[in-house]
Amino acid sequence: MASDASTKISKQPKTAKTSLKKVVNHVNPPVASDKKTGERPPDKDRKKDIPQPRMQFDDAHRVVKAKKRSGVSQSEARNRVELFRHLPQYSHGTQLPDLESKFLQPDLMHPSVYKVGLQYLSGDISGGNARCIAMLLAFREAINDYSMPAEKILNRDLTAKISSYVSFLIECRPLSISMGNAIRFLKNRITKVQLALSESEAKVSLQSDIDRFINEKIIVADKVIVSHAVTKIRDDDVLLTFGSASVVEMIFDHVHELGKKFRVVVEVTRVFLGASSVLSNGTVYSRVGTASVAMVAHAFGVPVLVCCEAYKFHERVQLDSICFNELGDPDAISRVPRDESLSHLKNWAENENLHLLNLKYDITPSDYVSMLITDYGMLPPTSVPVIVIGSTDMDHLIIVVGFKFLPARIAVFDCS
Repeated sequence: MASDASTKISKQPKTAKTSLKKVVNHVNPPVASDKKTGERPPDKDRKKDIPQPRMQFDDAHRVVKAKKRSGVSQSEARNRVELFRHLPQYSHGTQLPDLESKFLQPDLMHPSVYKVGLQYLSGDISGGNARCIAMLLAFREAINDYSMPAEKILNRDLTAKISSYVSFLIECRPLSISMGNAIRFLKNRITKVQLALSESEAKVSLQSDIDRFINEKIIVADKVIVSHAVTKIRDDDVLLTFGSASVVEMIFDHVHELGKKFRVVVEVTRVFLGASSVLSNGTVYSRVGTASVAMVAHAFGVPVLVCCEAYKFHERVQLDSICFNELGDPDAISRVPRDESLSHLKNWAENENLHLLNLKYDITPSDYVSMLITDYGMLPPTSVPVIVIGSTDMDHLIIVVGFKFLPARIAVFDCS
């Protein structure tokens, strides 16, 4: 069981990414879960809490309207790729100076949210967990400083504030799927704040909910994933990883501390990958290049194990990497580090017939994934829909009973 697995680790593994380590240090100890307050809300109400779908940037009318209300001044990239016109394509490096100049203006949004937006834009905070934790901690500080206006209802006014913060962060960098799930959780908790509570009591309750989400869904979840994953590594294994996922690096660190002997790459016996999200059809949404690694490993009969926290699961179904994705800086793939003589594409933008595409993510079909290692246990990709359905309310506990290559048997229990 997930609750038992989390107690097996006597020593907390080192966090791999510096940016993640910095933001985790500010989190309070875990807070006990609230009792179940009622039945699951209707689908119509649940959809209101979900962040709006990404705007289609090939709709000229909507783009013009969005620019008028945007708080981030951005210029469109030259030589845009026609196939991906529905995704935002801006010139990188042009927005940061404008935002930095407005940082101390009091009429703008909360400074903590503004700071996180700047860090997203500059790339100082990267990685799904680090971005999500930084966003939630910024919201926590904003809630702490929030003062409800006269003749306003806290539930509605604070929800509107959070929505404006989310819109700003999206302008700095598109949200990851896990961040969308965290936002949905926070808005759901805001709507459930009892009207009988005072403003200070409501704020304390919401800050406690944020701490609980970070601890249970990210920090403790990573520890449980590590405890499961180390059982799949044997002495003299040769491991392959890709994308530098923080949870995978934590696994390797802990295996080393246990004294197991293993090598990385060369002739591989196991592949460990991280994920930005796992979709309801078992598709893994991760950093571009992940799909190629998984497919090659599958072709050679090498097991592919994907480590992903359950809060990153999503009910969406995606069959390609075109409709939904994020575009990176095309200049990043035109430069050759440490050897300028090989940078033949340095002035590529001057050639209007030359287009560079730097996709951030790709999708890996479930056929190429041997096993998912999550905080709910080890399970096949076919069990993702059950986890997604059961995880819509944090007041439920999901226990994975089986994890062989058949749909896992999953029982849902009321924690109250």
